[in-house]
Amino acid sequence: MSDAMPSLFPDLLPEPPSGAGSRPSPQRPLAERLRPATLDEVIGQSHLLGEGKPLRLAFKSGKPHSMIFWGPPGVGKTTLARLTATAFGREFIALSAVLSGVKDIREAMERAQQFLAQGKHTILFVDEIHRFNKSQQDALLPHVESGLFTFIGATTENPSFEVNSALLSRAQVYVLKSLNEQELRQLLKRAQAEALAHLTFDEQAVATLVGYADGDARRFLNLLEQCNTAADASSITAITAEFITNALSLNARRFDKGGDNFYDQISALHKSVRGSSPDGALYWLTRMLDGGADPRYLARRIVRMAWEDIGLADPRAMQIANDAALTFERLGSPEGELALGQAVIYLAMAAKSNAGYKAYNAARAFVKQDRSREVPVHLRNAPTKLMKELGHGHEYRYAHDEPHAYAAGETYLPDGMAEPNWYQPVPRGLELKLGEKLSFLRKLDEEAGQGDS
Repeated sequence: MSDAMPSLFPDLLPEPPSGAGSRPSPQRPLAERLRPATLDEVIGQSHLLGEGKPLRLAFKSGKPHSMIFWGPPGVGKTTLARLTATAFGREFIALSAVLSGVKDIREAMERAQQFLAQGKHTILFVDEIHRFNKSQQDALLPHVESGLFTFIGATTENPSFEVNSALLSRAQVYVLKSLNEQELRQLLKRAQAEALAHLTFDEQAVATLVGYADGDARRFLNLLEQCNTAADASSITAITAEFITNALSLNARRFDKGGDNFYDQISALHKSVRGSSPDGALYWLTRMLDGGADPRYLARRIVRMAWEDIGLADPRAMQIANDAALTFERLGSPEGELALGQAVIYLAMAAKSNAGYKAYNAARAFVKQDRSREVPVHLRNAPTKLMKELGHGHEYRYAHDEPHAYAAGETYLPDGMAEPNWYQPVPRGLELKLGEKLSFLRKLDEEAGQGDS
């Protein structure tokens, strides 16, 4: 890699030599000091970097290709991009889609052209690529195709939705995962060996740090750095969980209120209710509340679950879901959240049926593609003498005057339309009784039809 790097990327410039007359350089964050210099130093992502795994094989091939790293914050996306440039002997130009505009993109293209004129190839890294709009992403395409640079993008959002299909089709997507507890503990050992040898952490302290890091290596190292600063100020070297809780500002766990993590957790909550798992439903509900999800949004989703997955098998579920939403409106947070918790427990344990949901969707689909059918004459309203003379309402059978309050053999569909039988009650909860009644009424219809013949 060339030592001559553009001033646009100061983090890539060599550090000035120390000595008399030189300015003191600022202390780099622990996360930067421990940033891996080789692929073997990377902690985590064994599904990509282990022997015989896709990214390891890509590095061994010696042939760089355009790629997109998709994963949550602090899992090594930027580190892997830099290591790619090093491994393939490429110049490295980094852009942040949050901070860069058209001018920065143009400057990056010019730098890549200069490198190419010198016989040097470039890797262009775009962090938060999903923040670029369509035209900005499109501007990269011709240069990717011409081979001016190898493109690497990093994103915390699903590239299927956030990256242009043309650009996406030219890049291999690698999905990065949050670091697990074992990997974070491994990172702690490295930090102690290289920078924090004077500190000791008891087991509960480590568990606390791991929990609040939430799989984010950068957050974990930042917490360690805060521990070091607080410990120096307190003149201690033994770190306990109580010290961490009192001395550090521990933010809520990672929670993206608009991204995949948000919708994945909503999906997990809904599927836990559908799967009759009260503990699962409570876990995902409290996880989202802990992460800062809007309880009113969760209340709306809980009401939806009641109608979609329980329906008429237990109509009390809809009432309890609505009451929980109203209770939260009255009490607010955190007291009102208890009502949401009890609602998901009830919904999880209630009899399940999607019969009404399926029947409604089937009816909607039929009407959408069907022609406009006339209302049968016997079902039409007849408020005037003329309408009665035209036959509106003629031969209409008043159900309350019929045996069982049911006009056996009557039809309430447009003329010529066969019975679709959209609603098929399940043999659970109240729908068990509804199914029995529906079978009885259909038997009456059959008997009425036989009598007419």
